[in-house]
Amino acid sequence: MSSPGAGFEFPTFPVKWLKRDLLLFAASIGCSYDELHFLYELHPNFAAFPTYPIILPFKHTDQEVIDFYARSASTPIEGVPKFDTKHVLDGERKIQFLKPLPVTSDGRNFEIRSKVIGVYDKGKPGTVVETEQSLVDKDSGEVYTRAVGSGFYVGQGGWGGPKGPKTINYPPPQGRKPDATHITQTTTESALLYRLNGDYNPLHATPEPGIKMGFGGPIIHGLFSWNTSAHAVLQCLGGSNPANLKEFQARFASPVKPADKLIVEMWKMGGADKDGFEEVRFIVRVDGGKTCLTNGRALVRCQGEVKSKL
Repeated sequence: MSSPGAGFEFPTFPVKWLKRDLLLFAASIGCSYDELHFLYELHPNFAAFPTYPIILPFKHTDQEVIDFYARSASTPIEGVPKFDTKHVLDGERKIQFLKPLPVTSDGRNFEIRSKVIGVYDKGKPGTVVETEQSLVDKDSGEVYTRAVGSGFYVGQGGWGGPKGPKTINYPPPQGRKPDATHITQTTTESALLYRLNGDYNPLHATPEPGIKMGFGGPIIHGLFSWNTSAHAVLQCLGGSNPANLKEFQARFASPVKPADKLIVEMWKMGGADKDGFEEVRFIVRVDGGKTCLTNGRALVRCQGEVKSKL
């Protein structure tokens, strides 16, 4: 039996980006001076960091700041209650990279096509809405990335919907030390820089929303931690080559606060496919605190010596 709302298609919308957008994104997720091909537009191998398309559903075509709450008030999903987008958190994100992203959309017509996979009632804690979003060249029909994500609508459950399927877990191997470790020291300004990519949720900028939601103040974007961990995996295991990341996913487990230190621990699982991609599992934890990203899994073409960044 299919979930209420499953298959519902949201209106498509155009998206655009410039080289400047790619530079800002790379800088905001921690790309370093030895990765100038992400940070310098005249580098002979200048490229988009592969997870950049995850920001486009927030950015659309804008170069100016937008009203996040107005933008988030999406088309109601048929067959389920209308949820309050002021109280939604990221649940899990997965993205597949199907074609290399051009360094600018100029002269092209790209759009986001979105549909509902399922809407799941988790009772008093809230409701999960799982969607698929594809970045598509409107003229050719080519799909560049396909992302599956879930939003958790806090305190908005109990409407009688299905609980949803059991999730698939990718725990790290027991009893093995990580093959690589990467540390990112956030600052009180990390979220204020990252939001300029197009994700202007006030929860990550000013104390009031976070206090109302029980966090005590602002928290850092879940997708900041998600993207910085993608950078950690690619830098430590894939030689910072964007072609070496085929798939990436992680589940959001607990909030990260400004100035927290993030520790990414990675394990190579072996068994590379015919193209050299092997499964990598990872977790992200706050130094001295909780694990903030779990179920981390990537398909990486590992290159050369494994490099930890401490």
